[in-house]
Amino acid sequence: MSVPLSLSLKEARRLALTAQGFYGFKPRGEVRHRHIEALMKRLCILQIDSVNALVRSHYLPLFSRLGFYPRKLLDEMAWSLDKPHQLFECWGHEASLMPMEDYPLMRWRMERAAQGRGIYRELARVGREQRAVIEAVLQAVRERGALGAGSLTTRVGKAGPWWDWSVEKKALEWLFAAGEVTVAGRRGFERLYDLPERVIPKAIREKPPLSEAEAQRELIRRSAAAMGVAAEKDLRDYYRLDPADAKVRIAELVESGELLMLTVEGWKKPAFSLGEPQQSLRARHVSALLSPFDSLIWERARTERLFNFRYRLELYTPAHKRVYGYYVLPFLFNEHLVARVDLRAERAHDRLAVHALHGEEGRLSEEASRSLATNLRQLANWLGLAEISLHGSAAVLKAPLAEVSGGPA
Repeated sequence: MSVPLSLSLKEARRLALTAQGFYGFKPRGEVRHRHIEALMKRLCILQIDSVNALVRSHYLPLFSRLGFYPRKLLDEMAWSLDKPHQLFECWGHEASLMPMEDYPLMRWRMERAAQGRGIYRELARVGREQRAVIEAVLQAVRERGALGAGSLTTRVGKAGPWWDWSVEKKALEWLFAAGEVTVAGRRGFERLYDLPERVIPKAIREKPPLSEAEAQRELIRRSAAAMGVAAEKDLRDYYRLDPADAKVRIAELVESGELLMLTVEGWKKPAFSLGEPQQSLRARHVSALLSPFDSLIWERARTERLFNFRYRLELYTPAHKRVYGYYVLPFLFNEHLVARVDLRAERAHDRLAVHALHGEEGRLSEEASRSLATNLRQLANWLGLAEISLHGSAAVLKAPLAEVSGGPA
């Protein structure tokens, strides 16, 4: 039965949740590499962020969909120094991990960086003006391999804030953006750079080059598949495409019939899907705590349109101006975002601290509260934290938490 060209908001939400891997990906047994690989093919991209208030953000989207899994599995797939990688690191949606087979799709962006076009103008200036440093850094990587910026810096004295990069760090970042080096591994959170031929498989590096237009069209296809239904801005934001490029590519895909234009209840602008949506639109039961950098919600305007949920990360907001807290995770329950939970992993005290809980008006039912308590216990177990401490408004979870078993799930 054909899906109409007009979707209700409920149908759009269900398409989005299905496309984002919240249904059917959690294995019955132990999570293995193949489960992560299958989910990554669905999501296409994981955003990396340095904040470690709870856990590095790239680990959380997998936990939200797969449940309890060893984080070392993702590390092995992305940053092993002695095994082939299944994922590679690049500038996708910000700093990101992507499936290795998608490496050719990002070569055009590396070429733009090398040419200093668009947002890469400043990095390319370093490439032009610091040729001696660039050559010295590249030669060190050739000879020694898997090097961090810290081992190359000639800076004298202590560094300033995190953006106060040494000239060697700037050189490495330009080489990385331009595809002259790639990330072979990480030491803690520090990138270790190496030559692409020592990290990216030969068969992938030697694939016939794609034109900018071909690569961008494919990225729009991937975006549409990963989101289920999306407005023009949503499609371009998934891989942070230039607005002018995205507009042309979307028009080309609509013209070819690959992208279907839809209307969604309450959306002021047209939406698009990759052909007629075929996923089941029946009600589904799902619950998950979401990373602030989860691809379901990272385009904040789309989150508001889909879930009637205005979300802003207040991490960099002065404490006295915060409304919900320092590191707040939205809680997804049965197709709705029903609460905001301010969480911290207090590792020195072996506990998961719930600093605040803010339920959306009329949405945090007793059933949702019990589900949230279960999710918190599972999160604590996954992080290896023995206790959960409740503070302030989170005290309402005391009874539901008392009912939750402490075993891993």
